[in-house]
Amino acid sequence: MEGLVYKSTGSWYLIQDDEDSFWDARIKGKMKIDEDISSTNPISVGDRVVFDVEDDHLKTGIITDVKERNNYMVRVSPHNKNQKHIIAANIDLALLVTSIVDPRTSTGFIDRFLITAEAYHIPAIIVVNKTDLLKTKHVEILHHWQQIYGMAGYEVCSVMARDKDSLANLEKKLAHKITVFSGHSGVGKSTLINQFIPGVDIKTKVVSGWSGKGQHTTTFAQMFDLPAGGRIIDTPGVKEFGLIDFEKEELAQYFPEMRAVMQDCKFNNCLHINEPGCAVKAAVRDQTVSEDRYVSYVAILESIERKW
Repeated sequence: MEGLVYKSTGSWYLIQDDEDSFWDARIKGKMKIDEDISSTNPISVGDRVVFDVEDDHLKTGIITDVKERNNYMVRVSPHNKNQKHIIAANIDLALLVTSIVDPRTSTGFIDRFLITAEAYHIPAIIVVNKTDLLKTKHVEILHHWQQIYGMAGYEVCSVMARDKDSLANLEKKLAHKITVFSGHSGVGKSTLINQFIPGVDIKTKVVSGWSGKGQHTTTFAQMFDLPAGGRIIDTPGVKEFGLIDFEKEELAQYFPEMRAVMQDCKFNNCLHINEPGCAVKAAVRDQTVSEDRYVSYVAILESIERKW
């Protein structure tokens, strides 16, 4: 039988078969998925798998194979910084839920997420939630984000998760797509999904008052069906979005605004730091590439060189 993985708990997987029945399945022994992918989770939500029926009455099965993926998205494993963790597979859209207050999402975190989406050829949208909490200084930050990421070609949607009207435009973008939701704990991913899928009742928690940080509510990745068609993959909140298997020579390719001008650099192996005739640095001076994004690029480049 074949089916689609809706939930992964690390050892058991919830699978929907082609007749819309759900099965609990597991891997028996070690499974070789792909020689090029070494990850802490060989199967992820969004994968299509082949499984044998173990118990027809209990609806349990044994996964025997994973079908070829259209794409997938990874980050550094939270348990081993030298290994990958597959966030989700067969994705149409990557949606990063952020907030400027309660808690604050850093632009470094945003940039690492966007780099990963670019590397795996997945369109991305930045959603800024909790805009009803913004004071004047925070509104200025929102406008700055809209400017710098708009220059890079990304859409920045500002929403209030508990205000259904503010979600109408975003809801249209999710229709008939498989969208992975990511972001820090406490930014409102679960609240958003509860609005998009009435009755799903994903648990939510408030941000810790003493730390200003979110508390984890989603433990495992899980897929949900949208009423109008399409699916959402909810992922656990993450503190950091670690890059893995990136080479410093290729990093600038994953900044769209830099990619658009770097072919005009004097040297083909330009890292856009101290080289003469660098088109990227010229674009920063001309303000066609955001200085903030360039500073972020340099910081990430240095972290790749240090391998942490």
